Amino acid sequence: MTAPCSVPNLQKEFPVHLSLDVMPTPSAPVYHLLIVEDDADVAQALQDFFTLQGYQVTHAAQGAQALDLVKNGRPFDVVLLDIMLPDQSGFEVLRALRQQGCAVPVLVLTGRGEREHLLQGFDLGADDYIVKPFDPDEVAARVRAVLQRTQPPDRTPMQCYRIGDLEINFSTYEAYRGNERVNFTAMELNVLHYLIHHRGQVVTRRQLLRDVWHIEGDVETRTIDRHIASIRKKIEPDLRQPRYIETVYGKGYRFKG
Repeated sequence: MTAPCSVPNLQKEFPVHLSLDVMPTPSAPVYHLLIVEDDADVAQALQDFFTLQGYQVTHAAQGAQALDLVKNGRPFDVVLLDIMLPDQSGFEVLRALRQQGCAVPVLVLTGRGEREHLLQGFDLGADDYIVKPFDPDEVAARVRAVLQRTQPPDRTPMQCYRIGDLEINFSTYEAYRGNERVNFTAMELNVLHYLIHHRGQVVTRRQLLRDVWHIEGDVETRTIDRHIASIRKKIEPDLRQPRYIETVYGKGYRFKG
């Protein structure tokens, strides 16, 4: 349900500290945000905050409720997904969304120090993560960044790209082979877009973590390799001899299309 427009009591002790000095821009597009969070105070705080910024907000307190909303065709632009839910974990919800072919961007809400949650979420197709307790201004900035990546404006270069018989529209995040839709997650298309943009160049895993996942430093993870493997299944005619995404052993990947 869309949050009421009344300003919450700022003296109340919320797990997040609200900054309500940002008002919606009348000319800005209205994005639909799904918050999947069982903590009523956190959920209400986020609802009020994003409503004041001009978002349409829907709240689900359980994973099953969130899945039903998506399954029934509610058009969400971005999802804030808590990992600790009462009926099932956020990871199970994320896995189910991706298995249904839902490519809506998902930002995972996780506890401080739970680095394994970060990596597991990316493995399942999360687009970003936010550590609790969080600053709502940071949450808003991350949501805007994801929306800019997944819903680029018409003036963004390289809206469409053809790979063999596969046509990808990076503006709408859709891909078709003939009349048949090919399902990519938003993160898979972000990775592919990055590789295409740097075609002919070797892109290191560290570059991908930094520029696509926004993770700095040396991180030991197979997340990137799993995403590349999934992308190859959808674009390569022969997985044994990849034509488009070349592995440069010890360094990273190179797009040759």
